[in-house]
Amino acid sequence: MLTFLLWCLLLVVCWPLALVAAILYPFVWLLLLPFRLVGIAVHGALELVAAIVFLPVRVLRAI
Repeated sequence: MLTFLLWCLLLVVCWPLALVAAILYPFVWLLLLPFRLVGIAVHGALELVAAIVFLPVRVLRAI
């Protein structure tokens, strides 16, 4: 009986928080989208620089 009451309490306490999180999640995702795009662009630029730096090593290794 105590377990059932604890589950009911958890449902009452956590349900509003879960509903708020479900409503706010798309807005947070949209807010963070530009940062994610900048991260992808920076990662690509750094990969290009690394490829240019390591190109002589790859060419000498093939010889």
